[in-house]
Amino acid sequence: MTASAIPPTAGEKAAGLLAVCLAAAAMPLTFTGPAVALTEIGRTLGGSPIALNWVTNAFMLTFGSALMAAGALADHHGRKRVFLIGTGAFALVSLGLVFAPNILWFDLLRAGQGLAAAAAFAGGMAALAQEFDGHARTRAFSIVGTSFGVGLSLGPIASAVMIDAFGWRSIFWLVLALVLPSFLLATRVLRESRDPAAKGLDWAGAISFTAALSLFTYGVLLAPQRGWGDVRVIALLIGAVVLFAVFGLVEKRVARPMLDLTLFRYPRFVGVQLLAAAPAYAFVVLLILLPIRFTGIEGMSVIAAGQLMIALSAPLLVLPILAGLLTRFLSPAIICGIGLLISAAGLFWLSGFPVGTAHGLIIAPMIMIGTGISLPWGLMDGLAVSVVPKERAGMATGIFSTTRVAGEGVALALVSAILSALTAAHLPAGSAKTAQRLATGDLAGAKTSLPGVPPALLVQSYSAGFETLLLLLTGITVLTAIVVFLFLGRGAQAAKAALPECSVSVGD
Repeated sequence: MTASAIPPTAGEKAAGLLAVCLAAAAMPLTFTGPAVALTEIGRTLGGSPIALNWVTNAFMLTFGSALMAAGALADHHGRKRVFLIGTGAFALVSLGLVFAPNILWFDLLRAGQGLAAAAAFAGGMAALAQEFDGHARTRAFSIVGTSFGVGLSLGPIASAVMIDAFGWRSIFWLVLALVLPSFLLATRVLRESRDPAAKGLDWAGAISFTAALSLFTYGVLLAPQRGWGDVRVIALLIGAVVLFAVFGLVEKRVARPMLDLTLFRYPRFVGVQLLAAAPAYAFVVLLILLPIRFTGIEGMSVIAAGQLMIALSAPLLVLPILAGLLTRFLSPAIICGIGLLISAAGLFWLSGFPVGTAHGLIIAPMIMIGTGISLPWGLMDGLAVSVVPKERAGMATGIFSTTRVAGEGVALALVSAILSALTAAHLPAGSAKTAQRLATGDLAGAKTSLPGVPPALLVQSYSAGFETLLLLLTGITVLTAIVVFLFLGRGAQAAKAALPECSVSVGD
């Protein structure tokens, strides 16, 4: 690692952490804000339903697919430099979105915003990994996790207030209000560092991986609309498999791979990647599914649904910091595993409340789900960099973040498709399209498509499908917790024994 010869002061470290936290808080606003404003965006810019879907999907696709390449670039060209390029581009693209003339330009700028977010996130997290060590690093990453949680929790409410007062374009001014101070602060206090052994970006690996993940994500996102047997969906998924195979061959042959495949020999590394995907199906999908259920199926107002969702997201405002403090007494693996079990218990509890249940009764299980996922939320990034040599922190952050962000996009598409299939199982044969309408909260459209079926049966079918889905998510979350206990709960001596081997494999 190369960095300034003068050690940073405590104040400089805190200021650098604040710069990364401001950027981290802005990123979820770019996901939740446009989702809240989607109807208004469509009215202003026009566009087909598919074009409007890309308002969200374009950002998630480029963000998730570019993170690993951004981490490799940060290791080679400098973590501070990549962070500044990312935050600067993030600000410029957000400004462009304010003035987007049509839906095509808007979607293209959203894709660019995802690329900028990848650079900012990978560079910032890798830079922090060089400034903090041990428990201090764990606490720093827990604070970043809390900042991300603040943006995720308050994003819908803050965006709704801005939209109501100033119009939907104002949500991007809110993003600028966070990103610009982050850029200016990092320019002054963040130290430059890089991996001296890095030899540049593995372009063949980066292109093949990004293309493979893009095709896979696009195929999964397209499947609920066209069906898994659609020729285009099949072609996209086959193309993804081929490109992933190409990526594997490339990484085995290059001297300095972007992803050292030998890392997957280590249970701790595999466990961290599974942990990265856990919030997607234990928490993030509920941020989308529950508002659809509340407003589309149960008829709640948007404001009332937003207030109820606070029960799910509010724990993220505080508990990630508490989890960081608990690492003085318990290992991060134990805390993460316990958190996942708490979330699983909340999911199981919530499955017992069918559609139409008094909303006051479901607040407690929602709080339990949010509480459980908040415990690993601020610790996962620290674990990601702890299982590889410090010099490859950018790579570790990129891999971990890729798994997490790409997992969220894939999980949303898969869970929607599963909910549709589970709902269709309780409807008359040939009701797949009706089930898809119910899964998206279009109860009126479902009634029109099946005029002979009582509306109560439609709601009951959706409710039964939603219950089964929650039970499925419960089981997956429990299994992930078990893997975390087994793979990450190894002693420090075992972890140290693995790292020298890992150092040789990724460093030469």
